[in-house]
Amino acid sequence: MATLRHLLKLSRPRFWLYLAGPVVVGVAFAAERPEELFVPEALTLFAYFLLPANVLLYGVNDIFDADVDAANPKKDEKEVRYRGDRTVVAAVVVSGLLGLATFALTPSVAWPWLVGFFLLGVEYSAPPLRFKTTPFLDSLSNGLYILPGVAAYATVAGANPPLAAVVGGWLWTMGMHTFSAIPDIDPDREAGIQTTATYLGETRTYWYCALTWLLAAVAFGTLDLRLGALMLAYPVAVFGITRSDIDVERAYWWYPVLNTAVGMLLTLGGLLEVVYG
Repeated sequence: MATLRHLLKLSRPRFWLYLAGPVVVGVAFAAERPEELFVPEALTLFAYFLLPANVLLYGVNDIFDADVDAANPKKDEKEVRYRGDRTVVAAVVVSGLLGLATFALTPSVAWPWLVGFFLLGVEYSAPPLRFKTTPFLDSLSNGLYILPGVAAYATVAGANPPLAAVVGGWLWTMGMHTFSAIPDIDPDREAGIQTTATYLGETRTYWYCALTWLLAAVAFGTLDLRLGALMLAYPVAVFGITRSDIDVERAYWWYPVLNTAVGMLLTLGGLLEVVYG
């Protein structure tokens, strides 16, 4: 039980919907009939990206960040540190193998997006590329979070989603990643890790996040003005944080709530189209 609790905590339950949520949104907008919402392929993708994919993503991160995380205070309570446990390595390998099985269940149009997820998900933390240690590449590579949703859309619709939706989603993930790196600025600098946040500093990182989220809103607005208006919640939130006394480390843990609310509204919008056309 202790091992299971450790693996669950490693998988960051608070952030599970960061991968599984885009699957729900993608399926909602891809489906043309209610029964397409629950096709086995879509349900399988949701199940995989809810837990095994998070074990893979964050397990690789913790394994290759063991030295860096030694000085990171958020590992003391909300997350866990990797201490050479072979069970963690085994869980990561099994999660990766389960991910390979998704290729057998999905059409070929979804495969490039799945390949992109696994490549970026591993190489974000692992050598030789280790994107997380290169300013701006760390941010850009976090488009990986939107790829499960794109793959799900392609699986259900049999075609790729609109390019503006992919661009908007990618920009959204860039902002989310860089915002999450703000609380790690001091620990990363102490460990000698270069990120977009350490390069820009806290104040300019806020503006970088606001810009990427504003551009995401513009991209989604080209598809539907209501989508663009909804995405404005993110730059507005940044403005509110910078103009208040809210500690960014506290605000960081609120963002899953904001993301869940926005994702729910997006999903409801897609479902209304399915039901009422």
